[in-house]
Amino acid sequence: MRYEKRAERVKIRAVKALTPLAILVASPVLLIAGSPIRRCYFRYIYRDGAPLLLDKQRARVSAHYFVVTHPLLDWLCRPTEALARLIGRRR
Repeated sequence: MRYEKRAERVKIRAVKALTPLAILVASPVLLIAGSPIRRCYFRYIYRDGAPLLLDKQRARVSAHYFVVTHPLLDWLCRPTEALARLIGRRR
């Protein structure tokens, strides 16, 4: 998304506003299986050849940037990450 034009700024605001809503809709799944889903999502975003989340030279911001940096996603994935760490220590 380019954020130079007014219409593009509206798109960015819409993505910012809808990100928490989408995370809340997915919250039951994230609470149960958040850690594996989050790892797969990060692998997809940061794969080789993927566009940058923030490209300052081209003045582009990816919609994934707002999802990755949202604290609600981190908060909802913490229980499964803690559980995965406990299971990993027992092995």
